[in-house]
Amino acid sequence: MPAPVLELRGVRVNGRQQPRLDRIDLSVQPGERIALLGPNGAGKSTLLAVANGLQAMDQGQVLWSGEPIAKRARLRRRQQRRIGTLWQDLRLIDELSVQQNLNCGRLAQWGWPRALLNLLLPLETEACSASLRQLDLDPSLLNQSVADLSGGQRQRVAIARLLRQDPVLWLADEPLSSLDPRLAKELLTLLLQQTEAPRALVMSLHRPDLLAGFSRVIGLREGHILFDVPSSALEDEALQRLYAGTPAP
Repeated sequence: MPAPVLELRGVRVNGRQQPRLDRIDLSVQPGERIALLGPNGAGKSTLLAVANGLQAMDQGQVLWSGEPIAKRARLRRRQQRRIGTLWQDLRLIDELSVQQNLNCGRLAQWGWPRALLNLLLPLETEACSASLRQLDLDPSLLNQSVADLSGGQRQRVAIARLLRQDPVLWLADEPLSSLDPRLAKELLTLLLQQTEAPRALVMSLHRPDLLAGFSRVIGLREGHILFDVPSSALEDEALQRLYAGTPAP
């Protein structure tokens, strides 16, 4: 059996008055699509930040594909190449073209000389075109400024950038929260299509009505995992507990 793409073991992240995360144990297998639910302040964004190595822990361990996070910065960056994050604000660079933004997904593999060259020349045009086609975008957009794209096109370009990176673990921090219902379902469908095994997806959500297509649902509140169940086994009572005022364990 392949190693989990992500493991969190006894993770704790301290906060001002109470832990932001406490006693978090989590294992993500290749091919899993996990929805992370919880009210504001539950710890969803903190958990994702721990998962991609951007948030330090006060206790516990994180493993990527069976390996602990390396202490040496160069080795850690090499590990992080296999983790991609779709942020709520997308983090596209409006001053650059679509092609330059897509190639930003390759910067960790390229290093600085080729990264600088990306600002001057159109690099790997065919690979960029292929990533756009996977998301039903016309390659004619490659030379267009990201600032001129529609909202839906920007969402797709951000996903295409992840395809250029080719990570094993996809993390998404509430990318649907600011979208209208039609665009939210469209984006979610694209993400689910692109994260079949050996890839895996962990996405934070505020909308339980969008759980179709996820294999597993985790409920977080006050830094604790309230439930971790297959999506087919999620009951309304569990959701009511998650969003109600009952004390967390």
